[in-house]
Amino acid sequence: MNQTARVGTDTWVRRFEPRPEADIRLFCLPHAGGSAPFFYPFSQQLPRGVEVLAVQYPGRQDRRGEPFAPDLHTLADDIAESVQPWTDLPFALFGHSMGAVLAFEVALRLEARGAEPRLLFASGHRAPSRPRSEAFDLDDDRQLIADLRQAGTDPQLLGDPEVLATILPVLRGDYRASLSYRYREGQRVRCPVVALAGTDDPHVDVDEAAAWARHTTADFGMEVFRGDHFFVNAQRAAVLDVVGSRLGLGGAF
Repeated sequence: MNQTARVGTDTWVRRFEPRPEADIRLFCLPHAGGSAPFFYPFSQQLPRGVEVLAVQYPGRQDRRGEPFAPDLHTLADDIAESVQPWTDLPFALFGHSMGAVLAFEVALRLEARGAEPRLLFASGHRAPSRPRSEAFDLDDDRQLIADLRQAGTDPQLLGDPEVLATILPVLRGDYRASLSYRYREGQRVRCPVVALAGTDDPHVDVDEAAAWARHTTADFGMEVFRGDHFFVNAQRAAVLDVVGSRLGLGGAF
């Protein structure tokens, strides 16, 4: 089965722009409440040597009829199974927020299967060994909306009842899976890790992001960008320059 046909039958992987000339694939995992198209700009702006494959979680957009994953470990199992056929090229992982923890767990699973990532980008999330004790009522819409507002979500979206009716169930399902996550002490990936953090991110401070160094047996790097939780949007060109440079392919277009 060729690559294009394979993606057509795979509900998990979105290949926005096939790049048969690519030297490396970048598996991208979105944040809680997010979806694969969040990474469409990555597929357009990274150097031609990178082919972007974005993961689509169940419970949203074209997968809205499917149940949400019960926990991140189950979700990581399914993602690792789905992306493994695409590891015939060298590959790296980029996860933002909830996606950073998932990228870490997926990397562990792929390494156990003999598929070795070149690099793991952990963006906008505390290291797994640095959890915060937070009281959060998942049934309280006001608290979910307040959290979105604090993270930097567009206020116009938060004022639209139809948009909220779409966003909140997805966010609630993802938060439920995230809040149940427990790091398995001592687990470390063998690939290098690069942590990316925003200066004004209310969900993670720079020290919490730097603690990702504990989760690899290889090299560790840290990149800090001005911005809130979604610095990956506000500082996209700078973020993609870092990604391209760290992959050895130069910066973004």
